[in-house]
Amino acid sequence: MTGSFGWRVKAVAAVLTIAGSLLPVDADEHEHTYADKEEVVLWMNTVGPYHNRQETYKYFSLPFCAGSKKTISHYHETLGEALQGVELEFSGLDIKFKEEVMQTTYCEVELDKAKRDAFVYAIKNHYWYQMYIDDLPIWGIVGEADENGEDHYLWTYKKLEIGFNGNRIVDVNLTSEGKVKLMPNTRIAMSYSVKWKKSDVKFEDRFDKYLDPSFFQHRIHWFSIFNSFMMVIFLVGLVSMILMRTLRKDYARYSKEEEMDDMDRDLGDEYGWKQVHGDVFRPSSHPLIFSSLIGSGCQIFSVSLIVIIVAMVEDLYTERGSMLSTAIFVYAATSPVNGYFGGSLYAKQGGRRWIKQMFIGAFMIPAMVCGTAFFINFIAIYYHASRAIPFGTMVAVCCICFFVILPLNLVGTILGRNLSGQPNFPCRVNAVPRPIPEKKWFMEPAVIVCLGGILPFGSIFIEMYFIFTSFWAYKIYYVYGFMMLVLVILCIVTVCVTIVCTYFLLNAEDYRWQWTSFLSAASTAVYVYMYSFYYYFFKTKMYGLFQTAFYFGYMAVFSTALGIMCGAVGYMGTSAFVRKIYTNVKID
Repeated sequence: MTGSFGWRVKAVAAVLTIAGSLLPVDADEHEHTYADKEEVVLWMNTVGPYHNRQETYKYFSLPFCAGSKKTISHYHETLGEALQGVELEFSGLDIKFKEEVMQTTYCEVELDKAKRDAFVYAIKNHYWYQMYIDDLPIWGIVGEADENGEDHYLWTYKKLEIGFNGNRIVDVNLTSEGKVKLMPNTRIAMSYSVKWKKSDVKFEDRFDKYLDPSFFQHRIHWFSIFNSFMMVIFLVGLVSMILMRTLRKDYARYSKEEEMDDMDRDLGDEYGWKQVHGDVFRPSSHPLIFSSLIGSGCQIFSVSLIVIIVAMVEDLYTERGSMLSTAIFVYAATSPVNGYFGGSLYAKQGGRRWIKQMFIGAFMIPAMVCGTAFFINFIAIYYHASRAIPFGTMVAVCCICFFVILPLNLVGTILGRNLSGQPNFPCRVNAVPRPIPEKKWFMEPAVIVCLGGILPFGSIFIEMYFIFTSFWAYKIYYVYGFMMLVLVILCIVTVCVTIVCTYFLLNAEDYRWQWTSFLSAASTAVYVYMYSFYYYFFKTKMYGLFQTAFYFGYMAVFSTALGIMCGAVGYMGTSAFVRKIYTNVKID
């Protein structure tokens, strides 16, 4: 991320981390420019099993040794880095810009039984480590075993080849050599070398080598987008045709009934959605929770839309933790959206405890995320993993919730109650609720809710595979244009499905459409979470308590947030539909 927006995000994140996470730095690593023979820092980040991407530990938790150079000239960390478990430690290797280093021993490891066992365990579990030079990631493997799995070997020689273009570093490659058999009570020498080569790669394009166009731009990906797009055209056309024809017949029938005299109307066979006009705008059950969910869903949709647009404009994957920092910043900034839609809906439904509604709406999503993170944090601390969130970062997140999100939510709630909180319904609400007649089993709200999420899930499940793979495997997601299309497709399909479901429900003279429209759209999340089980068992090789808890915990958070967003989108579209059809019919 090289644009000015990225630096603003970093600045805000730094302030929110209570100013203690930044140390004085030189300009070179931030500006990515170097003078000849200027120091280039090799940061050691984390080490962990290859199949468990999130189970990472500090590099020096294994008995590696560091170089003799102890001074640290620059270091930086953002809120996103702290939450993602980035643990940068100085390697101690002496590297200078454009100055080659022949193979040099930088330290020795006294290999006793405990250290040997630690290395053997790491090799058996396919441990990889990650390093950084000028924000460019480098990966290397700890060692390997022989074919029989009896002898284990450690790679001791780091052969670095760094490409430069002018005064900038544009490419880094690591070759691991020097295979040494692990035997107790021996001394192992660790060495490195640095070779500089001129490169034609532009600085702006230096991250292209980490992308995987053959995976993300595969024909299946294009076909899935085309397939979903055709589904949208078909569904919108089908819904429009059915509803327009059906509603036209309904309006004609209701107009004919208006022309009858009272005797004929009493003898007539009245049925359909017009009969519930006195109850259709009745407040939903549990309006406080319902309005909070709608407000939170509108905010999640806003955050998703803005973050995707920013990711399309800025290359957020080029800076550590930038995507998470941007999401936190945008979520905090869009808190008035939550307050506006939740507060206005609660006021329209006659709610009196608006302060309580504001607190629930403001803290619903943060409490869910922080609660899950807190639970997983206990496991991370037990494992001594780098994913364990520091206490200072927890305090910073709490400060964001109380001093940024809550006040902005209050502003949105006050605006929503005053600007659009009046219940201007096209029909008068009866004092006594109308009894709901019996209907066929497939018209029950529970059945509609279960079936409502199938089509929205079908429009996004291929994209879910690519998103899951980028997060849980070693892929960098960069095709945010696809994600934007999928978000638009998901919203259109969700609105169409919920409108059809609501029409059938009202036609069965059941006026409980608010929760039904929300839950039928939100049930998409259930299918996404079920798909995550399939992905875990058949598409990954994850294992262990920490990785399993991390996977299913955060997949539950992701699915719930997706469900709340879809539910809010479905309800907003259905609400406009219901208001429209009851505005166009004559009511006594």
